[in-house]
Amino acid sequence: MRAFPASVLAICGLIATGCGGAVPGGASAGRAAEPAPAPPARAAGVATAKPLDGKVVVIDPGHNGGNYKNPAAVNRKVNVLTKWKPCDTTGTETTGGYTEAAFTWDVSNRLVKLLESRGAKVKLTRSSNTGVGPCITERAAIGNKAKADAALSVHADGAAPAGHGFHVIMPKKINGPVDPVVGKSSRLGVAVRDSFRKGTGLPYSTYIGSKALDYRSDLGGLNLSTVPKVFVECGNMKNPAEAAKFQDPKFRQRIALALADGLQHYLEA
Repeated sequence: MRAFPASVLAICGLIATGCGGAVPGGASAGRAAEPAPAPPARAAGVATAKPLDGKVVVIDPGHNGGNYKNPAAVNRKVNVLTKWKPCDTTGTETTGGYTEAAFTWDVSNRLVKLLESRGAKVKLTRSSNTGVGPCITERAAIGNKAKADAALSVHADGAAPAGHGFHVIMPKKINGPVDPVVGKSSRLGVAVRDSFRKGTGLPYSTYIGSKALDYRSDLGGLNLSTVPKVFVECGNMKNPAEAAKFQDPKFRQRIALALADGLQHYLEA
């Protein structure tokens, strides 16, 4: 910057505006510039929109902890349109006795909390892990009655110990109530598969399905559904490595988060 003679500077001190100085009361007069006005505050009581606001989701924890106590009830045959099947089963368990029913109940409740925190209205097909049932036909009816935007049945498999990995089961057309939602169910299944793989790190099943996708026409929970629905077999409870993961609460939380992300991806698409 070029220096000015002292006389010029003195004159400028007397006539600030004549030499390009700030007007009296400005920032260069010893006061800070006026702050920019703050943005208007959000009105009290106005909630921030959540990604799943208005969505209805039904979560179906497979089996029930009390099923083994009432074999007559769970073995009662019901019509799933393509065949007659038992009302329900006890499910599988690890070699150490950790049951599929306990696993699905825990994961499903974690999943409910995550979905509700994102704005969804969520309904479970059973209210405890000490009862019996409901039948597979009733589980489908609960999703239908709720007019769910998506329904997910949570399971874990009981295959040969050497098999490992997860898979998603989707419905086929059977000339029945599920036919109109087979396409949507397929999209739901792919979304769940992709998020489950990313979120848990578990591989695709080595013993069933293609790229962790399996299509079936013998499951009452799918055949009788009028809403988009899939089953997820989270892995093989008879495989020692996966059994150990399933008994870890932190890993069950990872599973729940992966499933929540898959459902959200489908519902937002």
